[in-house]
Amino acid sequence: MSRRVIVWRHGRTAWNVERRVQGQTDIPLDEVGLQQAREGAARLASLAPHRIVSSDMSRAADTAAVLGDLTGITVERDVRFRERSFGEREGLTLTESWQRFPEHMARWSDGGEPHIPGSETTDEAASRFVEAVRDYIAELETDQTLVVVSHGGASRVGVCAFLGLPRETWESFGGLNNCSWTVLEESGWPDASRWRLVEWNAGTLPEPVMSDDEPPAGD
Repeated sequence: MSRRVIVWRHGRTAWNVERRVQGQTDIPLDEVGLQQAREGAARLASLAPHRIVSSDMSRAADTAAVLGDLTGITVERDVRFRERSFGEREGLTLTESWQRFPEHMARWSDGGEPHIPGSETTDEAASRFVEAVRDYIAELETDQTLVVVSHGGASRVGVCAFLGLPRETWESFGGLNNCSWTVLEESGWPDASRWRLVEWNAGTLPEPVMSDDEPPAGD
C-alpha cells in the first residue's frame, strides 16, 4: 500500500444547523456533532493512522480528539488547516448575506471572488492548506496514513489545489458533509509523486478498487 491522506471534516455545529457562515469564528460542536465524531472515528481508527493533524479551531480539534483518544495518537494542531475566513459575512445566513452585501454576493454567484471586507480569497485558503499537506507528507513513510481534520470550505479547495486540478473545475466538486472524509492515495504509477482522489465526501471506509483502469500489476 502507498501513502494515504484522509481529509476529515469536523462534526456538526449549531451554526451548521442554522446555515450561518462560520469561517474562522470558533463555534463548538453540538451534541449531534460529537456523536458524528464518535461514529466517524470508530471507522477511521481501523485504518491505523500514523499521524493526526487538526485545525486549531475547536470544532475540528474536538473532532480530532475523539480519533486521537481511540488510537492513542497525540493530535497536533496547525493553523493552516483553519477554515477560510469570510470576514464580515461570518455569522450571517445566505439571505442575510445577500441583504448586506448584494454586489459582493452577485460577484460570488457569477463565479468570482466576493471580496467581502476582512475575507480571505479562495486561492489564499487553498495555498496554505496545500503547503501544510505537503509539509506533513514529506515526513510520511511508505504505507503510513495521515489524517487531516479540517473544514468544508478549506478542505474542498485545498484538495483540488493539491491535486493540481484546473482552477475552473473546483466548483464542480460538491460540498463536504459534516464528519465525512476525502481520501487521497499516492498512486506510484506512472509517477511516484502522483496522488489520486479515491474517495470524496465519503462516510464508509475505502475499499480496494477492482477495475480495468488500475496501474499494471507487473510482468
